[in-house]
Amino acid sequence: MTDHMPEIRNYTFNFGPQHPAAHGVLRLILEVDGETIVRADPHVGLLHRATEKLAETKPFNHSIGYMDRLDYVSMMCNEHGYVLAMEKLLGVTVPIRAQYIRVMFDEITRILNHLLWLGAHGLDIGAMSMFLYCFREREDLLDCYEAVSGARMHATYYRPGGVYRDLPDRMPQYRSSVWHSEKEVAKLNKNREGSLLDFIEDFTNKFPKRVDEYETLLTDNRIWKQRTVNIGIVSPERAIALGFTGPMLRGSGVEWDLRKKQPYEVYDQLDFDIPVGVNGDCYDRYLVRVEEMRQSNHIIQQCIKWLRANPGPVITDDHKIAPPKRVDMKQDMESLIHHFKLMTEGFCLPVGESYAAVEHPKGEFGVYLISDGANKPYRLKIRAAGFPHLAALEELVKGHMIADVVAILSSLDIVFGEIDR
Repeated sequence: MTDHMPEIRNYTFNFGPQHPAAHGVLRLILEVDGETIVRADPHVGLLHRATEKLAETKPFNHSIGYMDRLDYVSMMCNEHGYVLAMEKLLGVTVPIRAQYIRVMFDEITRILNHLLWLGAHGLDIGAMSMFLYCFREREDLLDCYEAVSGARMHATYYRPGGVYRDLPDRMPQYRSSVWHSEKEVAKLNKNREGSLLDFIEDFTNKFPKRVDEYETLLTDNRIWKQRTVNIGIVSPERAIALGFTGPMLRGSGVEWDLRKKQPYEVYDQLDFDIPVGVNGDCYDRYLVRVEEMRQSNHIIQQCIKWLRANPGPVITDDHKIAPPKRVDMKQDMESLIHHFKLMTEGFCLPVGESYAAVEHPKGEFGVYLISDGANKPYRLKIRAAGFPHLAALEELVKGHMIADVVAILSSLDIVFGEIDR
């Protein structure tokens, strides 16, 4: 009787798209030798909505709302890239107040993005309470979105030539109900008595202490460090070669931030630092993002100070690009025609091409626009910040354990709206 050696073979299985840690609709095909990852093949395209193709069939100003839905965690930053690309071709000068408002909301969006990332990253690794704390702060910032645009998420607030409207003088307030007594409501409305700027200022004063709370929970936590230190290391040379940008690149020790290196809007007039990592592992990427929240808070405070002292227009007065005020539209025939033409046909961009990139919370978000002189793009190409990061996933997870895939994938901060487009 001959002895049969047990057959040793690698297992191949699906991670996602139903897996809660797959961050949306990622189907990751993993090949494992025991518990060690041999190969990881990300299958994308399950959330493909043809955003770029749709934008080529609609007037330029009708596609701003599509941008919100790309990375649906960093809504206004997506709009910013698209609007900047149009403004480059139009040659419009954006009022300085509008530029400060844009920068302020870009940084609010950065905090929103990093809060969701930190909450979800914590949840994936096992820190349940982080998720609850982060969403507590997100709620206030989403109220700021709602105050300026009427929508909590998909704002469509940035427009070619400026922003949709100036910051409101009063905040929406809670009302007493069966569930909330007048005393409770008065407490909830305490920081809503003034304008939106007062509300944001109150938030920026409280926020650094909240970030300290997150760090108390995680930064020196033994379990957190065991799950993130030396996991998914990327060298600075490799990070550049793979096309990393944003916190993924800075976490590897490369000081590259478009707000400093290729300043747009009023970033060159503001004071802030670029946090940079040392080891390029999951832990460093965590530290970079946490410090970015502090820096964004500092930028918002500077914007508030400037906006209080400098009232003025928030959108260009060229009615071929920006609609006239509604009051004028009701009284003046010329304004009515301008409004009607803008809402039905939009505006035409000069023949040419432009590329505009912004320092999106996830990295470089770029919009490449080709115009043939019509009222809609001839071609629109979006450089999604998260796409190169996901493309490098196999290199990052090879040789790690199955449990580490979750930590590495989460540290990439990917959202499939922009990756699949």
